[in-house]
Parts: sequence; structure tokens; C-alpha cells
Amino acid sequence: MKNKPELLVGIGNFSCAIAAVKNGANAVYFGVKGFNMRDLGTNFKLAELAKLMSYLHENKVKGYLALNTVIYDEELKQIKKILTSAKKARVDAIICSDLSVITLAKKIGHEIHISTQASVSNELALEQYKKLGAKRIILARELSLVQIKKLVSKAKKIKLQIEIFVHGAMCISVSGRCFLSHELFGRSANRGECLQPCRRGFFLDGDKPNYKEKEVLIQGDTILSAKDMKTIEFLDKIIASGVVSLKIEGRTKPADYVATTTRVYKDGIEAVAKKDFTKTKVTRWNKELGNVYNRKFSKGFFLRKPTKKDITDIQGSNQKQKKVHTGLVTKYYAKINVAEVKIISPLKIGDAILVEGTTTFIEQTLDSMQANHKPLIKAKKGDKVGIKFNDRVRVNDNLFILVQNKKTNK
Repeated sequence: MKNKPELLVGIGNFSCAIAAVKNGANAVYFGVKGFNMRDLGTNFKLAELAKLMSYLHENKVKGYLALNTVIYDEELKQIKKILTSAKKARVDAIICSDLSVITLAKKIGHEIHISTQASVSNELALEQYKKLGAKRIILARELSLVQIKKLVSKAKKIKLQIEIFVHGAMCISVSGRCFLSHELFGRSANRGECLQPCRRGFFLDGDKPNYKEKEVLIQGDTILSAKDMKTIEFLDKIIASGVVSLKIEGRTKPADYVATTTRVYKDGIEAVAKKDFTKTKVTRWNKELGNVYNRKFSKGFFLRKPTKKDITDIQGSNQKQKKVHTGLVTKYYAKINVAEVKIISPLKIGDAILVEGTTTFIEQTLDSMQANHKPLIKAKKGDKVGIKFNDRVRVNDNLFILVQNKKTNK
């Protein structure tokens, strides 16, 4: 494989940024408060952009800023301010769909990526956005692999890049352009404030719809909640389509989700490149992806149009593994990279542990710990132990252990 596709990962905070970088992301995308499609998430402050981009560039990772909501006239001044700050911070590209943002970003000198919110699904749309200055198009999610291949071929002729989503949440509405949250709660999905009523249970009162050929049978109460997209099984076919960037959704997901999905898809890309993309590896990757946040999985529109089987029957996550809050960092000795940790719940040698904080993300296996300079096999609530970590931790960082979740849905 001559050119590996870029692996692009959504992040909502610095710990997620660290998780993405450590696990092989080539680029990340993120939002600042206001004007992005995950505005109810953590997001970054405008003043943090320079710090974030400095960290990314030091690690040879690109950073794209999402400004992809509907924009009103009175907001243009703020949009210009954000775009100007992003330019100073050396943001690598702006993900946008509103013509006002496209126009202002072009004037300021930003690289422009057209958001999936624009629902680009045909070659004439590619041509028009190219004329407006776009370098990359994130295609509508409602396209099959056959359709994607055709558009990639067209895009190459006009020197336009194509990016697609390969993993993460799917929306019941076309490319996420939904009005349900706004109508029910006054919080618009098209302004990044979706309260996700589609993920909740519904009670239907009245007769079932009766069509000429068949009735619609409602089973369960989550009748609008789509399963998450997962494409690792046929990642080789997606890469063969010629897309330049593979995108993982997840700006509101925790750092362990970011770490696992990034690592799995990075491994998949490398396996395709080495012509070592095997069923054994796919089985292992599927298990890893099932360990972190998911609503069960679907193949999206790639191989066929979704059916009622692609609607999940659960509320919340179906993950097979959970994090248990186990300790709090109370002291840190930088010279020896050892922390004193106050134990909140039992911890033992061999546990898979995570350390998370505002600017910390560490994954490792606990292979040693001490109390009063003596080795310990187990620690109980109330103990204070010394643990050597693979990277820097900070006071008030949280220690978690990973355990199998016995209450997951089958």
C-alpha cells in the first residue's frame, strides 16, 4: 500500500488528546465552546488552542477545528474571532459546512474541510465545494462503499481529498440533521446541543400503522436509537476505495474509548499495509472494541441499507469492560516517576490500570507496588501505596482498574 490513509480521531479534552497521540492517531479533531456539533461536550477553551496545537505538532499529529453548526448573522463577529485565534494557534484545518464559515476561513487562510453536515453525496457537489476553496470533503454517512469508490475517483480528478467516518455513533437522521431535540426540548442538534431523545425509550399510544404489504411491528422501547458504526471487519475494503482519511467519532467519549478505538484502527491500517489483515486479528479487534463504550454495532450503509436490525434495543452502553475508581494520586516524585496513591477500592498486582486527569492519560499493568518500602501484592481501602508509572502523573489524578462488566446486554 503506497499511501496509508490518515487516522483521524475525535477528542473532547487534553486527556483524550494524549490517548489519541499515544495510540497512533495521525490527526485529531475538536471543538471550542459554541458552534460545533458536540457543543454540550467538554470542548476546549479558545485560550487553550495554542497549547493543544503545540502538543500535537510536537508529536507530528495534525489538529482540525470543527466549526460546523448553523450560523446566525449576529454570530459572525465571534466566528471571525475564533478563526483568527485558530490561525495564530496553527490549527491545520477548519471543518465547516456553513457558507459564512467557509468564506471567512478562506479569507483568513485556513485549509477548509467540508463537514458531513453538508451531506455531500454526488460529484456536482464535490465540484462546487472545490470552487469554494475546499481541500477535503467528509462525505455523507448514508453512502454505500460502491458510491464512495465512485466519488473518490471523481474527487481525484479535481484534486480533492475524501474523508469518511469508520467508527462511532450513528444518527437516525440524515447526516445528523435532526429537529427532534429542538421540537421536544428547544435544544437544536444543528447547533450542537442535541439532548438525544432518540436514545431514550418510547411508549406508543394508538393503533399500529397498517400498510398494504405489511405491518410495522415495534419491539422494545428504543425505536429510534441507531447502533454504533463499526467497520474493522472490512477495513481493507474501505482502504481500497482510496479515501485519504478514516474518521473515528467520539468527541464526547472518555479517554479509554479514544485509546482503544485509535489503537485498534491503527493496527488495522498497519495490517492492511503489510498484507496481514487476518480473521484472527479481526476477532481480537472486535473484542477490544466491545470493551469500551458502544450501543452494539452496525456496519452502517457501507454494505447494505440499514434495517430495523440496526436499531439498538438498549439505553446506555453495551461495553464489556468497566472502569472502577480505585485510587487518588496524593504525591508525585518526578525524579523516580513514583506516585503515592490513596486506595479507594481493592487493588492487586496484575490489574490493568488507567490514570486519568486534566492532562494525564496512562494505561499499564500493575506489576509492583510498595508500602513503607515493602512490596505489596494487594492493597485495601484506606492504604497509601507507592506505584511507579510509565509516564508523568499529577496530584489529584484518578486511578482506575479495568474489570469485566457482568451486566452487559447480549
